[in-house]
Amino acid sequence: MANITLEQARQIIDAAIKKSESLGVKMNIAVVDSGTNLVAFNKMDDAWLGSIDISQKKARTARYFNMDTGIIGSLSQPGGSLYNIEHSNGGLITFPGGVVIKNRAGEIIGAIGVSGSTVEDDHAVADAGAGAIL
Repeated sequence: MANITLEQARQIIDAAIKKSESLGVKMNIAVVDSGTNLVAFNKMDDAWLGSIDISQKKARTARYFNMDTGIIGSLSQPGGSLYNIEHSNGGLITFPGGVVIKNRAGEIIGAIGVSGSTVEDDHAVADAGAGAIL
């Protein structure tokens, strides 16, 4: 199983911070490896404390199911095929901001979770981070 390196995680966080700054938002950014272990984390100055846990859960949620958390969220609405899934695995986050990270070969090597602004901003920052190593 391919795994993210610390050097890659730092590149991802740097790209996510750059995107956050361009949007004028303060984010918590978590990067996990393919086993959902935390590899790197950054709390930008003045980012919300409550978003620390959310960012890490978004990263883990994306990797647990190998899809962006926004997609999981659309499937977990009442009547959806994954309704109530957010109660599994010690609590999942099923709104945008968690994105899987793939290497050049297309293998999933981890995930990024971002929290601290709107879900649209969270996803944009996570997406920018995930794309940093391709």
